[in-house]
Amino acid sequence: MKKLLSIFFTFLWFVSGANAQISILNEQVTVRSVDLVMNDKLLFVSMYMDVEELDIKSNLEVILNLELIDEEGNIRKLPDITIAGRNRYYYRLRNDSVDKKRYFFRKKDLSTIHYEASIPFEPWMKNADLMISEDVCGCGDLIYNHSDMLRGNFQPLFVYITPPPVEKTRVLKGTAFIDFPVSQTVIYPEYRRNTEELDKIIKTIDVVKNDPDTKITSIRIKGFASPESPYSNNTRLAKGRTQALKEYVQELYDFPSEIFTTSYEPEDWKGLEKYVRASDLKDKDKILEWIAKDMEPDKKEWAIKTKYPESYKFLLRECYPALRHSDYAVEYIVRSYTDIEQIKRLFVTSPGKLNLSEIYQIAATYEQGSPEYNELIEMMVRLYPQDESANINAANVAMSQGDLKAARKYLEKAGERPEAEYARGLLFALEKDYATARHYVEKAGKAGVKEADECLRRIDRVSNIEK
Repeated sequence: MKKLLSIFFTFLWFVSGANAQISILNEQVTVRSVDLVMNDKLLFVSMYMDVEELDIKSNLEVILNLELIDEEGNIRKLPDITIAGRNRYYYRLRNDSVDKKRYFFRKKDLSTIHYEASIPFEPWMKNADLMISEDVCGCGDLIYNHSDMLRGNFQPLFVYITPPPVEKTRVLKGTAFIDFPVSQTVIYPEYRRNTEELDKIIKTIDVVKNDPDTKITSIRIKGFASPESPYSNNTRLAKGRTQALKEYVQELYDFPSEIFTTSYEPEDWKGLEKYVRASDLKDKDKILEWIAKDMEPDKKEWAIKTKYPESYKFLLRECYPALRHSDYAVEYIVRSYTDIEQIKRLFVTSPGKLNLSEIYQIAATYEQGSPEYNELIEMMVRLYPQDESANINAANVAMSQGDLKAARKYLEKAGERPEAEYARGLLFALEKDYATARHYVEKAGKAGVKEADECLRRIDRVSNIEK
């Protein structure tokens, strides 16, 4: 006699991770993490069953029968699972009645069963259901007869996006503190710390220039002076010193003039504000009020100097030298890569050289939903946290793993493209808000997401079952 239990999982060409936990055998067994994958040759089934709470008498056994069934009456049996009490277990062993049982267990030794099976694929299986029925028996006797039907759970059909190839523009930034003699704008490489500070810029440029895979497209330099008045003199110094640094780098590398962009800021009041805010100066709050005032810089600086002379002297000595600096940025492009083995090596050694499209080529070498695939998808969103396609794919992985909170967070950055709306529909369906789910999936379908029709069929099916 069988107790019929059904788990509805409609198959397509993808991994279908069942997020909900399903209880069977009077809620003594929990079925979870159901994964279904097929290609044109094989269909694979994987699931976990938590059986620690299952109570079986010594002379009894439970046989869980798994079958694929479609609406046309096609049936294909999968290997059963047999869980036996102590006496029943040894009886079966002595009578050689378990030779063909792939999954035969003694209850005492179990807490979790990891079930895996594969069978030859046939086209009708794409629309089949996975059914689980149970035999509970002891030496052929009927133990009980119960016909409750286990209700289905929504199974998402994920749509992953292949990120488009884009030009890989990268930027290396830094700050140099070049020392100049008082009121001068000429660079002396051996003056004070200049050898060390100029070397910082040179090393940054060399990292890019000496790499055959990269090409420098722009060098930006912005010079700053400290707020000692007069403002007009600081303007002259900031502008002249910026130009001097540009000419020094240009002559050193023989770069064309058009590659450079220069700008300057006569007095670095933002830098001063940041320093004061982090300090413990006794006049801190009052000085910050003056810094925030909308007034001529010379008058502002004079007020701070005369009203708080001790603090001003401290700032002049400890802070102002650092406000005389040059910020620089080296912008470059990285060539594209097509050889998958080279892309894999670069992913380990120089991931910054790759764009999302290239990293996704690595992911595409694995089955969607596999641990390797999921790990790469999650890494992509960490590398490019604002990219819409990366967030859509990461939301899919999160939903497949049952982490709906993380999926919602990713979808906040997924934009409004059809695949993002479709993913939002999946999320609402997993949260059992089927009306809202239909809205998003229908919207995505009208925008061209071909998986929407099948997804709507699944939503209708599970919502009707739950009514």
